[in-house]
Amino acid sequence: MSHGETRILSEVPSLSKLYLGAAAGAARSRVLGSSDTSSLPQTRHQVTGVSADLAKLTEFQHLVGRSARDVLPSGYLHALAFPVAMSLMVGADFPLPLLGMIHLRNRVEHFQPVLFSQPLTITAWAENLAGNRSGTTVDLVAEIRPDGSDVLLWRGVSNYLAKGVYLPGIDKPTAEAPRVSFDPPSPTGMWRLGVDIGREYAAVSGDFNPIHLSALTARAMGMRRSIAHGMYLAARLVEGVGEPKPDSFGWDIAFEAPVFLPATVALNIDDVTDADGTWEHSDYVAWSPITGRRHFSGSVHTLASETGDF
Repeated sequence: MSHGETRILSEVPSLSKLYLGAAAGAARSRVLGSSDTSSLPQTRHQVTGVSADLAKLTEFQHLVGRSARDVLPSGYLHALAFPVAMSLMVGADFPLPLLGMIHLRNRVEHFQPVLFSQPLTITAWAENLAGNRSGTTVDLVAEIRPDGSDVLLWRGVSNYLAKGVYLPGIDKPTAEAPRVSFDPPSPTGMWRLGVDIGREYAAVSGDFNPIHLSALTARAMGMRRSIAHGMYLAARLVEGVGEPKPDSFGWDIAFEAPVFLPATVALNIDDVTDADGTWEHSDYVAWSPITGRRHFSGSVHTLASETGDF
C-alpha cells in the first residue's frame, strides 16, 4: 500500500491522553454525526530516539515471567510501538471509532535482538480496511528500526474489529465463517491471574484502557468485569516457549473470548523440535477450564530470514 507523507511526532504519545482524546472525539461524533469517509489516512506516524525505560522494562520482564536482561522482549517492543499506531486511530481522518474496538489478532516478525540501550525509530500506519459480518476490520502496522538505519528489527501487524460499524462502499461478506468445534486437550499448564493483573500490566506498558483496570471502569465501557490485556497474555506466552529461541523468530495470536479477571486459564503448548532436538516452533491454545471456551491460540516459530535488511 502506498502512503503519502510521514508525520514526525516529537515524542511517543501518551496512551492515557489518546484515550481521553478518543472519548472526546466520540462525544463530538454523537453531537455532530459520524464521518462517512470509507478510506484510511495515507500518512505514516514516526517517532525517533525511542528508548526503553529501564525500570519499567525490568518490571515488564518480571511480570511476563522473564528474568531481567539487556535484550528487549518481543511483547515489550509491541508496547513501545502501540502508542504510535494508536495515534493514527484518534485522528479526525480515521474512519473507525477507537473506543470499543475489538482486538482480533496479532502477527509479529522479530528479526534481530534489540538491546535496551539502542535508540529506535518507530513507524506506524493503517491498511486493509475491510468489511466483516460483524462490522469493519483494519490492520495497524508498526515497524521498528535502529535510529538512522534501514535495517528492520521488528514488525507487528494488529488486526482490529469495529463491531457494528459499516462504512459506505465497503462490502460486507455474505457467507458466514464455518464454526469449528473445540475440544479442550489435556493442559500442559495453568495460569492463575489475579484481579490486579490488568493494573499491573497497565503500569509497565502504559495501556490504561479502562476495560482492563477494574470492574467499575470496565462496566462503564460495557463489560461485566475487567479483562486481561491481550498483549499481556501474548507477551507472557511468547516469553515462556522455545528456549533458547533463535535471534530471528515470529509469533501470532488470535483472540476469541476475553479473559475476565480474576481467572484461571488452561494452556496446551506443543513444542516441536528437529531431529537434533533444536526447537522449531510451538503451537498453543488457551481456554477456560470451567466453561471449556477457547480464549486464544497461535504459534511461536523460527523465521527463514535471519535479518530484516530487505
